[in-house]
Amino acid sequence: MEQPEDMASLSEFDSLAGSIPATKVEITVSCRNLLDKDMFSKSDPLCVMYTQGMENKQWREFGRTEVIDNTLNPDFVRKFIVDYFFEEKQNLRFDLYDVDSKSPDLSKHDFLGQAFCTLGEIVGSPGSRLEKSLTIGAFSLNSRTGKPMPAVSNGGVPGKKCGTIILSAEELSNCRDVATMQFCANKLDKKDFFGKSDPFLVFYRSNEDGTFTICHKTEVVKNTLNPVWQTFSIPVRALCNGDYDRTIKVEVYDWDRDGSHDFIGEFTTSYRELARGQSQFNIYEVVNPKKKMKKKKYVNSGTVSSHSLSEADVDFLSPELGLVVCAALLQGVGTRHGGWGWGGVGLTEQWGSGGRAL
Repeated sequence: MEQPEDMASLSEFDSLAGSIPATKVEITVSCRNLLDKDMFSKSDPLCVMYTQGMENKQWREFGRTEVIDNTLNPDFVRKFIVDYFFEEKQNLRFDLYDVDSKSPDLSKHDFLGQAFCTLGEIVGSPGSRLEKSLTIGAFSLNSRTGKPMPAVSNGGVPGKKCGTIILSAEELSNCRDVATMQFCANKLDKKDFFGKSDPFLVFYRSNEDGTFTICHKTEVVKNTLNPVWQTFSIPVRALCNGDYDRTIKVEVYDWDRDGSHDFIGEFTTSYRELARGQSQFNIYEVVNPKKKMKKKKYVNSGTVSSHSLSEADVDFLSPELGLVVCAALLQGVGTRHGGWGWGGVGLTEQWGSGGRAL
C-alpha cells in the first residue's frame, strides 16, 4: 500500500543511510504567540519539518503536521518519528505557515517563521524539551505569488521575532499494540447561548516533569450534551508509550468556530483502567477546577464513559502495516468535523476539531 506523500516516513530520513539507528524518537511540536496573518480571524498554522543531507547539505521535506484553524498557540497532534543516531549531527529545520487554501504548494501560503536545531539538542535538553524563537530571517519573494519564502541557504539569519516553537522528544518503546476505543458523555455543561454544546475530547499523556503531551483529538459532535464519539484506533505507545499505569488526561471542550473553544472539564485515567472496557469503573466525572473552587455545591460538569476498547498487535515497521491499521482506522473516519488521530509512521489521520490535512 503506497504511503501518503505528506506522511512522515522513516525511509525519507536518508541523510544517514548506511548507519545503524540507535533508537526511534517521536517529536511533538507546539508553538506560542505566532504572527497573526489573517485579517478577520487568527492564523491557521501548519508546521513543516525538514532534514539535511550529510553530504550534499540539501534540505528535504520530511513531513507536515495537520493544519489547526484560528489559533496562534497550536499544539499539533501529528508527530514526526525519526531514527536517532548518537554519534551523528542530525540537522533539522521547522518552518511555520499560515494556510490560506487547500493547495499543498507552500509558496501559496503565508510564511510565519522558522527555527533550526539538531535532533541531539532536543533529546539532550532538560526533559527532552527545547524552546527556540522563530525568526523570519532572510527571505525572497516568490515570483508567481509575491509571497515571502524562507531563504535557508544562510542557515536562518536572525531577523524578526515571530513567536516560539516548543519541540519535545521521547524515545519510543517496542509496544506494538493498537487500541480501538469509543467514548460517550452524559449531561455535559451547556456552553452555547443559542444551543447546547459542540463537544470534543483531547487526550494527553503525562511526562516525568509533570507536563502533558497531546496525543489525540476526537471529532466534534454538534449541539448535544450527550455525545457519542466515533470509534477510533490509536497505537498504545502514543497513549502511554507502553507504560499501562502512566497517567492519561482527557479534556472536554465545546467547539467554537473562532478557535476559542470553551473548556468544559477534565478527568484522568490510565491505559490499564481503560483496558477494562465498558464497566462501572470506566465512568469518569468531568470536573472544571475553577467552577469547583467557586461553587460549594458543584458536583461535576457531566460524565464521560468508555464505551468499548479492543486491542490488536501490529508490527509498525512491516510492509503490511498500512493495510492492517488503515483498515481499522477507516472504520471510524469522518463525521461532521472529523477527529485528529495519532499521525506517526504508518497511520492515517482522522480530521477535525480544528485540524485538517494539507
